[in-house]
Amino acid sequence: MNNINSNKENQFDVIVVGSGMSGGWAAKEFTEKGFNTLVLERGRNIEHGDYPTATMEPWNDDQNMVIDPKVIDENPILSKCYAFGRATEHHFVKDNEHPYVQVKPFDWIKGYQVGGKSLMWARQVQRWSDLDFTANAKDGHGVDWPIRYADLAPWYSYVEKFAGISGNKDGLEQIPDGEFLPAMDMNCVETSLKEKIEAKFPFTNYISARTANISQRHNERGPCMYRSRCERGCPFGGYFSANSSTLPAAKKTGNMTLRPHSVVHSVIYDDAKEKAIGVKVIDANTKEMTEYYSKVIFLNAGTLNTTGILLNSKSERFPKGLGNEHDVLGRYLMITITGEA
Repeated sequence: MNNINSNKENQFDVIVVGSGMSGGWAAKEFTEKGFNTLVLERGRNIEHGDYPTATMEPWNDDQNMVIDPKVIDENPILSKCYAFGRATEHHFVKDNEHPYVQVKPFDWIKGYQVGGKSLMWARQVQRWSDLDFTANAKDGHGVDWPIRYADLAPWYSYVEKFAGISGNKDGLEQIPDGEFLPAMDMNCVETSLKEKIEAKFPFTNYISARTANISQRHNERGPCMYRSRCERGCPFGGYFSANSSTLPAAKKTGNMTLRPHSVVHSVIYDDAKEKAIGVKVIDANTKEMTEYYSKVIFLNAGTLNTTGILLNSKSERFPKGLGNEHDVLGRYLMITITGEA
C-alpha cells in the first residue's frame, strides 16, 4: 500500500468515522455548528431514494421475492436477522465476505454502505426510565449509572423532535412519554386484544409502539405509507434513517465531505502532543493509504469496528491500542440483545 502525503485538502475540523445512525447524527450536529466535517464510510455510496427493491412487487422479480435456499445455507449467521431476505440482501454483508471466528455464539450483523444499518433497523424507540438507570444500584449487579433519566430527558426530546416519533402519551413511569407525532391507530384485532388483556390483567398496559415511522409529513419527509417494506429502504422518508434525515441535513450546510469506500485503519496519535490528530484510511478499491487530520475524531463505526480501529491504533504511548492501558479493550462487549415476548 502506498502512503499518500497529506496536504491542506486532507485537513478538517472534524472527522466522523461511520455514516450510520450515530455517524449521520454526528455529521449533522458538527456541520450545522459550522465545522468542516469529513465523514468516512467503509462501504459504497447510497443516495436517499436509491433503493432498487423499495417499490418492487414479487411478480417483477425473477424469484418472486423469495430468497434462494442456497443463500440461506451459505449465510447461517446473517439469516438470523429478521430483515434479511431477497429484497434486502444487497444491504447486508454476507457471512463469507467478512468471516470471523466464533469462540462462543455471537451474531455480528453487518451493513457496509452509506447509512449503515439505519436503512433496515427495527425503528422501535422507547425511552429508558429511572427504573432502568437505577436497576444496577438496586439489584447490586454491575456499576451504578452515573446519570439518571432527568439528565437525558432533554436530549431524548432534542432527537425526537428532529427524527419524528409516532406514539401516544400514555403516562407510564416505566416508559416515559416523548415528543410524539400522532400514533398509528390500532387495527380492530389489536383493539380487541388490548381490551381483553387489560381487563384480565389490570396492571398490564397494551400500548402502541413508539416508532420512528412518521404518521404525518415531518421535516420535509414522509409520511409513512404503511407498506411494511421499511427494511428495503424508504424513498418517501417515512422512517428515520441517516440517508433520509441526518446526512441530507449535513449536506445542506455545505460543510460535509462524504467519502465512501474509505476503510479507517487506525487513529493517528501524536506522542509529543499527547493527543489524537488524525486517521489512516485505506481506499477499499485501490488499497492506497491516506492520512486525514482534524481537531476532533468521532468514532461511530459500530461496537466491533470501532474497537478494531482502536486496537489498530498503536503508538509508543499506547502499544496495545489507543486507550488500552489496562488491556480491556475488545473485552466485555455487547451489541444488542433482541427478542420477542
